[in-house]
Amino acid sequence: MLPGAVVGWDLTAALSLGDALGVPPSAAAELLPVIEAVMVAKLNEQMERPDG
Repeated sequence: MLPGAVVGWDLTAALSLGDALGVPPSAAAELLPVIEAVMVAKLNEQMERPDG
């Protein structure tokens, strides 16, 4: 864990949420890592900004 930084998502929870929403597990498994990487990068960029 890094103080003041996002390092990732709980992908087990994200897969469960996708399942509850009717997203096929194969699609979620394919897309979630890509979405996670972009979101983590953007959240960390936002937290680094002085107005963040």
